[in-house]
Amino acid sequence: MMRKLTSTDPETKSADMVAANVAQLKALFPEIVTEGPNGAAVNVDVLKGLIGDRTATDADEKYGLNWHGKRRARQLALSPSAGTLRPCPEDSVDWDTTQNLMIEGDNLEVLKLLQKSYAGKVKLIYIDPPYNTGKDFVYPDDFQDNIRNYLELTGQVEGGRKITSNTEASGRFHTDWLNMMYPRLRTCRQLLTQDGALFVSCDDSEAANLRLALDDIFGVENFIAQFVWRSRQFTDARAVTNVSTDHEYLVCYARDSGFSVRGVERDESKFSNPDNDPRGDWMSRSLLGLATRDQRPNLHYDIVEPGTGRRFPPNPATGWRYAPDKMQALIADGCVLFPTRDEGRPREKKFRKDMNSEFIAFRSIIEGMHTADGTEEIRALFGAEVFSFPKPVELVRKVTEQVAGAGDIVLDFFAGSGTTGHAVMAQNAADGGNRRYILVQLPEPLDPENRDQKTAADFCTKLGKPLTIAELTKERLRRAGQKIRENVAAAAAKSAAGTAADPTSLFAQAATPGTAGGTAESAPDARPSTPVTRPSLDLGFRVFKLDSSNIRAWDPAAGALADTLEAHVEHLKADRTEQDILYELLLKLGLDLCVPIGTRTIARADKGAKKKGKDGLTVHSIGGGVLMACLATEITREDVEPLAQCIIAWHKELAPAGDSTCVFRDSAFPDDVAKTNLAAILEQHGVDNVRSL
Repeated sequence: MMRKLTSTDPETKSADMVAANVAQLKALFPEIVTEGPNGAAVNVDVLKGLIGDRTATDADEKYGLNWHGKRRARQLALSPSAGTLRPCPEDSVDWDTTQNLMIEGDNLEVLKLLQKSYAGKVKLIYIDPPYNTGKDFVYPDDFQDNIRNYLELTGQVEGGRKITSNTEASGRFHTDWLNMMYPRLRTCRQLLTQDGALFVSCDDSEAANLRLALDDIFGVENFIAQFVWRSRQFTDARAVTNVSTDHEYLVCYARDSGFSVRGVERDESKFSNPDNDPRGDWMSRSLLGLATRDQRPNLHYDIVEPGTGRRFPPNPATGWRYAPDKMQALIADGCVLFPTRDEGRPREKKFRKDMNSEFIAFRSIIEGMHTADGTEEIRALFGAEVFSFPKPVELVRKVTEQVAGAGDIVLDFFAGSGTTGHAVMAQNAADGGNRRYILVQLPEPLDPENRDQKTAADFCTKLGKPLTIAELTKERLRRAGQKIRENVAAAAAKSAAGTAADPTSLFAQAATPGTAGGTAESAPDARPSTPVTRPSLDLGFRVFKLDSSNIRAWDPAAGALADTLEAHVEHLKADRTEQDILYELLLKLGLDLCVPIGTRTIARADKGAKKKGKDGLTVHSIGGGVLMACLATEITREDVEPLAQCIIAWHKELAPAGDSTCVFRDSAFPDDVAKTNLAAILEQHGVDNVRSL
């Protein structure tokens, strides 16, 4: 039997986060899940008893961050999306081969739509959200229909709502920002792998609130670090308070315990053997500890130099690295270096052979690149400053290198200028990796009458593109990819000619050395010693745009039921292409948007079909036969048998490991007899999941 899919079916919606949460609770504590008036309900009193909490109500005060709208923000994160992502090959680069995605749309809706296909598959999420300085946009989410809300805000349909700045004059200044950020942070967590991590750029405006919100979502135990990035190169002479704020932050949380960054490659130049020690090369390192006398009294003692009797007291704030017995053994073994001056401190002699790892810890203070470098990169790529204060490529590349390895996915759902995509491509060019990126950017309109947006708007006009930030994001990716391609080719040519290639050229930084205080290439700790080029270096991206579902929702017009019924005879929207429908199937069935798609065309059985201008029937195979679809607008009774046999033969040839789903356009069949016969033939040959749209 061929079952018809409607807009209310779970298969046509994004992942139901509430149902998943209830299922997990039921698996852990089956006794707490009961039946309520609206379906499954949780008996909170029973749950409290199971965890030893004897309080009587849910309303008790507790530690954490609260604001007006938090409950609604949580519900907004859990509500499924009925939208879709429409493919745009014409805006893409290397559509047929690339594994990268650039998605235009409201990032909350896009994150929901990605749940089925990418849950638990993203290794790194880096975002640079609005800092809430009073000039950043904050747009209202519509709890009832966020797709309609999105289309209105971005001027795609007529509506009264506009994207506005969240000024400090608002009485809900911090509340508005939290209500925008919270559901997005909560939704993105589900996309991370178990060993994945989230990095969020911010400044002092919302750093405290951000930390508390992430404690709530990720758990305080999964806080990794609040990195300090020295973003300003020169002192801010315009500072009103006479304090030059020279830094920003990168707040890092892990999805789960056990996360660790890669670390920085050890500087081998620090090892030498000036005293011809038979144990080999060594380096000196501090013997200072990390505990006060109150915390570790056994680490606070005087070190005595043999022979001279000189005494070296501990630092009161740190003590020594080792207890007295271990320290005495190191002294006896000649592994403690005593200073020539009495005011100096002893150091440890550490041999290369005793170093267990090739990497040392990644420092919590990040230096070597500045905001000015990001601006210079944009200027060099575009010939104009079309973005304000973009992050430098090297900053995001460092984060990418520390977290994401071969084949990993990097997500940025506040893509802005596209720095993350640029950084992923640059890192792949440098180390031969095949990381993928997914970028999401709101097509925020640019106003040519706005002085701050005029340069960007004029550039879009020059390109003949719509006046939106998303258009600039795509153009940045095209230009950065081309620049990297040229640099890789130049490096390969130098190598072939026997000339040592400059590894920094593979980063494709746009700035010229010496400008803007030096480029991001000046950071030596992450630069590979030998560049690796790959013939399959992926410098392309597929573009998708958020829109309402291709499947009509039942929305009867008052007083015009007959007309509404007639309009819904065709279940799919008339302005949607076969490709639109195909990619919605991928999303709703949980398949990768870059999964391989094969196509075969069979001749129609109706001999008069060609005379009537009808083409052959096109069959698509997605993911090696996991999904097979024929979305022709007409399938006659005569077509049923040859179409079924074609699908059966191809399915047997592909031999997918799991169950396969086969989908057809419901209105394509002349009657239920043809539809039932096709489903019966397929089911007889092992294709059991036959659906119609």
